[in-house]
Amino acid sequence: MNKFIRSVGFALKGLRYAFITQLNFRIQTSAACVVIALGLYLNINTQEWHWINLCIALVLVMELFNTGIEALVDLVSPQYNKLAGHVKDVSAAAVLIMALFTLITGIIIFAPKLLLLFHAA
Repeated sequence: MNKFIRSVGFALKGLRYAFITQLNFRIQTSAACVVIALGLYLNINTQEWHWINLCIALVLVMELFNTGIEALVDLVSPQYNKLAGHVKDVSAAAVLIMALFTLITGIIIFAPKLLLLFHAA
């Protein structure tokens, strides 16, 4: 049990590091809070919550992997290296693809509800 508690502590330390050092992680966390509030306000259904939760988790996980990869690349290649740059770019591209998928999913879920809300007003 002690080993488990320590491992959770290390994970929380990693989350804190990402939140403090990575602007994109803070933006994504803030966006997740806004989306959760909007979902509560619009009373989205269980299936929609599953998609929203999945998207939020995947974007944050991808950003954490990206942060870890960037730190590792900086460690092993402190000077400029074209291949190191490619590794960072590909890692960032993975986050971008997930963020675009999340945006499209959010539009599919929220746009019809928001249109109805504005039409009713």
